Formats: sequence, structure tokens, C-alpha cells
Amino acid sequence: MTSRALATALVLCCLGVAACGGAPDDGTAGPAASGPATGPADPGPSSPAGSPDSSGSDSGSPDPGAESSAPPAEEDTGSPADETTATSDSTVPAPAGSSAVKPLSGKIVVIDPGHNGHNYRNPSAINRQVDVLTHKKACDTTGTATNDGYAEAAFTWDVSRQLKAILESRGATVKLTRTSNTGVGPCITERAAIGNRARADAAISVHADGAGAADHGFHVIMPKKINGPVDPVVDDSERLGRAVRKAFRSGTGLPYSTYIGRNAMSFRNDLGGLNLSTVPKVFIECGNMRNAAEARKFRNAEFRKRIALSLANGVQDYLT
Repeated sequence: MTSRALATALVLCCLGVAACGGAPDDGTAGPAASGPATGPADPGPSSPAGSPDSSGSDSGSPDPGAESSAPPAEEDTGSPADETTATSDSTVPAPAGSSAVKPLSGKIVVIDPGHNGHNYRNPSAINRQVDVLTHKKACDTTGTATNDGYAEAAFTWDVSRQLKAILESRGATVKLTRTSNTGVGPCITERAAIGNRARADAAISVHADGAGAADHGFHVIMPKKINGPVDPVVDDSERLGRAVRKAFRSGTGLPYSTYIGRNAMSFRNDLGGLNLSTVPKVFIECGNMRNAAEARKFRNAEFRKRIALSLANGVQDYLT
């Protein structure tokens, strides 16, 4: 090699370390591997009512003063900006493409929003007598209302729609016994039949009571044996009721009823929605709409969300 060629080789070696036996790439360096971007969360099911099998419900403690022909006040929906979902990770649907098994997959739940917003317009229809096996009673009632006119039917409709959305986000198939709050009925006999035809794993009828102004608190109503179709599911209904009671107390902070039942549990044989049920079913009287403090809570959109979430947790505890 000539002296000029040797000098050229030395220069090239200094400019490129790898060319002169420098440390090889050990694979620890370099850009991060690219992967698919995380997609947006699945918004989950919408809250509008599903379609029941057909188009009532007993009231836990009917309030005669509520049976009027005056139209109830419209529901207070609150400011959308203020309506944040009560805290529970289980209410958030899994991200798109998630393989996580939802806890209520394969379960069927029927929700019965008590009464209906236009029952007061058709007294002949709702006063029609129906057979609930232990006696005959009205097809349905108008329900009660707060002293300033917030109707039980509007309250139960809002809570039930939210309850439906939460349960569906957890994998359940959910049916409602009515599709709007601007109809009449259905009769209490048909409300029970909807749950029976669906072969529901659990059914819950949502109500609020109309008792004396000093009375307060919630209670759960469960069926008694009557030598009828409900007898085989009485024990399961009690288990459902206990699960709902525990979750409702924990989630809402509302006390046990001070005026009916024992430790917020009441067993009855006079409600068609229970007597005629062949699936586990309970009623929840979420509180007393004639008590000023509880009426304020029921009018609050955020508190209604807490009620719906608490009921969903109770139903899930029973089903799982």
C-alpha cells in the first residue's frame, strides 16, 4: 500500500467508527415500536326506554290525596352541565374492542317505572278493577307527588331510564314495562306479565311514597306466599330485596323508613305486581315525596343518578 493510500484509509476509519470495528448495535436503542392508537371509549347504550312486550303498577302505599285530575308538574331535569355520573368505575363501558366480560352478560332484568304521566287523563281506564288473586283492585293509579307538584310518575321514569342504561352497560338485557311518561297504564297485571314473558332473572318496580310530612326513609317491598304463582320465587325475591336494600342505603345515604316495615323491609300479599310474578321481583319505595327534605333530593338530577346507580348495584349483587 502506498503512503497516500494508507493515509486515506486512516481518515476513513476516524470518520466511521463502525467501519473500524466499533461497538455493534445491541438492539437496546432506536425508536419505540409503533402500534395502533387507543380508540375512544364506547359510549355505551343510550338511555331512552327499550320496547316492552306490550303496552300497571301497584303503589306501595297509595296516597288518596294524589288521585286528582290536575296534570302533574314537569320533571326537573337540572342543568346538563351539572349532571355528572355518580362515581363508580363499573358504570363506564369497556373501551371499543375490549374482550373484558361484563358482569351481567346473559342476564335479563325487567324494570317497572311506577304509574304513568297521563294516567290522570283516563280515570275510567286506570280505575278498572283487575284480579290480583288475593282481591280485586284498580288497574293502576296516578301515584303521588311532592307538595309542589313533581309527580311520582316523572320521578320513576327518570330513575328507571338511567337504571336501564347502567345495567345495559354492564351487559344485561333490560326491558321496561312502559315506553314513555306520556301514556296510560299498563295495568298492574300486565306489568307482572311483562316480567314473566321475559323470563327475567330479576325484576324491580320503582316507586316513591306519599305518606305524612313527618315520615321519611325508604323501604323495599317483597312478596308473601299466597298459594299462587309467586310462591316459588318468594325466597329469591327476599334475597333480591336484601341486596337492593343494602346497596340503596350505602349509595344514597337515605335512612330506613320510619313509618312502614321493619328495617326497611315490608312483606305484602296485596300487590298485583308481586302476586302475579313468576320471577324474582321487589318494589322499592325510594322515600317519601311528601317529606320536604326527601322531596328536595328527588327533584335533584344528580341525586336521581345516585338512586339509579344504587339500584343497579343492588340488582348486580343479587345476580352475581
